[in-house]
Amino acid sequence: MVPDINLDDANLNPIDKDALPAEQPAVLAEGASQAGAPVEGNTLGLTLGTEAAPEEPKVRLPATIRGKVQPDGSATGTGRRKTAVARVRVSKGTGKITVNGREFAEYFPVEKNRLLIEAPLKALGLFGQVDLNVRASGGGVNGQAGAVVLGLARAVQAMTPELHGILSDGGYLTRDDRMVERKKYGHKKARRSFQFSKR
Repeated sequence: MVPDINLDDANLNPIDKDALPAEQPAVLAEGASQAGAPVEGNTLGLTLGTEAAPEEPKVRLPATIRGKVQPDGSATGTGRRKTAVARVRVSKGTGKITVNGREFAEYFPVEKNRLLIEAPLKALGLFGQVDLNVRASGGGVNGQAGAVVLGLARAVQAMTPELHGILSDGGYLTRDDRMVERKKYGHKKARRSFQFSKR
């Protein structure tokens, strides 16, 4: 902001603060607040150089909830991957996981599949605090593990919708729609042709 200065006076230097009228230094002080130094009594409402308090993150609620909460307080969710289907029941407990009546480590002997299933619980901080009862069918071990993850995420989302943001950001609520491509006639597989022999 440029102060009002009488230009008729040739001896007046606009930079010299001592030569300014009494009300002009306040204008310069307010202008100095634009450079980052807050000045008390700022009547212009400038907020440059002042730090605003960080806003609380908003809770993202789901648009649709695919799991169901049971009367006993547990929640169920169905997950699918390839041709596998897993129905997961989540209830408060000590972290016990059973799949088709068998122990978790016995049903999924590969550590990669076990870590995949435990990932949503660890991301939410619920690992060791809930029990899982899983009924899986169809497909193979890897497909069933992916189906359990989706069913688990849907059940937890139904139980506590406030955790939707963490589940969504981790990709646990996304249905992996990759399937085996169908075989085509005239081909050995979906795209593989029969061996060609010229002679």
